[in-house]
Amino acid sequence: MPLYGYARVSTIDQDLAVQRAALKVAGCDIIRAEKASGARRDGRSELQVLLDFLRHGDTLVVTRIDRLARSVKDLQDIVHELKAKGVALKATEQPVDTATAAGKAFLDMLGVFAEFETNLRRERQLEGIAAAKARGVYKGRKPTIDTVEVRRLKEEEKLGPAGIARRLGIGRASVYRVLGKVGCSPAGAG
Repeated sequence: MPLYGYARVSTIDQDLAVQRAALKVAGCDIIRAEKASGARRDGRSELQVLLDFLRHGDTLVVTRIDRLARSVKDLQDIVHELKAKGVALKATEQPVDTATAAGKAFLDMLGVFAEFETNLRRERQLEGIAAAKARGVYKGRKPTIDTVEVRRLKEEEKLGPAGIARRLGIGRASVYRVLGKVGCSPAGAG
């Protein structure tokens, strides 16, 4: 029964070394790892490679369930997919083994707590942003488009939105938004 490891961290400045080492100790010869959010499954190509590769009798090993999924739905979808293929799931730091009833129950509980933690973190982040806005410290992202240059190209060089967009390397819709603020509209603007 081959063991395949999956390691994940959420940000590029986090290190995968501890998870890789734990998966090696657990007996995984092949370990796929990535730096991506666990909140959603899309964009996690290494996980998808593993899920496509695993065969009946294989075991997918993670250090903790939250490395695999951060939402109950994603976790259930992954577990259902593994079960349909006859693949077991184990966690090195938690008593999860989908080959047993107790392991399955514990897996479901961990999934609920992982999603709860994600939702709490999102709430705290939104509260922090609201407090910063109230204090006048949070202004949002700095503008990336030079509105003065857009207007200058329109007025002085008589460029249309498409020409301005090409010159500045931005989208035409962005040009329309800037020009719309000073009374121009996309209709008839060339």
